Amino acid sequence: MIDRQCDPNLRLRMDTKKRSTLLTIGAILAGYTALRTVPSLLPERLELVPLDTPIGFRKYVAGETSGGFDPFVGLGNVDSAEATARKAAALKRVSEDICGALYGGLETTASKIPMASFSDYYCPFCRVQTKRLADMSQEMDDEVVVAWHELPLLGDSSNLAAKAALAAKRQGAYVAFHERLMKSPFQATPEYLRRLSDDLGVDGTQLVADMESAEIAQELENSAALARVFAFVGTPALVIGRTVVQGQISDKMIGQIVELEREEGWGVVCVSV
Repeated sequence: MIDRQCDPNLRLRMDTKKRSTLLTIGAILAGYTALRTVPSLLPERLELVPLDTPIGFRKYVAGETSGGFDPFVGLGNVDSAEATARKAAALKRVSEDICGALYGGLETTASKIPMASFSDYYCPFCRVQTKRLADMSQEMDDEVVVAWHELPLLGDSSNLAAKAALAAKRQGAYVAFHERLMKSPFQATPEYLRRLSDDLGVDGTQLVADMESAEIAQELENSAALARVFAFVGTPALVIGRTVVQGQISDKMIGQIVELEREEGWGVVCVSV
């Protein structure tokens, strides 16, 4: 009888087979990951469905999404009556001026298409898409412009990071904070945010004070209200002109939607508001 433990040829064959199996599994996983993280590899068709509300907008359902919670989650520890009143007030504000709530402050024209990006710092698909949108806005700065909306859906760290980024915006450091938080492997904590403030030359004391301000609370409430208006079920999400996009989307498809918005006149939905 052959001793399997001592037969070098048998052990070599078994090791080779094991390596082959592992390589095959690795290739399958790599292909699956590529499909999840590089949406340009997925077959896409530009099919748009008109929305009943807001009037004039239409929806394109894209790829992967993280989350799926109430967009008003994490906006503060308040009693039920006050929370309900705040939600209602935010919905009223954004509904009265959808375009202003989406794109307020952006310099747009008929040919320079606005995009509103909704993301969470701990949504893996957001980290991929946000970087691509930032690059696109720089490379095509005469064609597109992006408004960044914080939509923290994934817990306390998400909410804390969103508040910190909006507080940094008050000191002209939103982009730097946004990029670092998106790249960081660490969860946002008060200690980490203080170190990040020091590293980026931001006044940490002022940052903490602004994070708890009524203005930042309202900005988060407005973004959450917009998410409810457009029925976002998670992040990432986009509104390109008047086209609503749920999920990760390829650069190619963004380009097609941008061109369609330019041809059809995206500003038509903003005339009556």
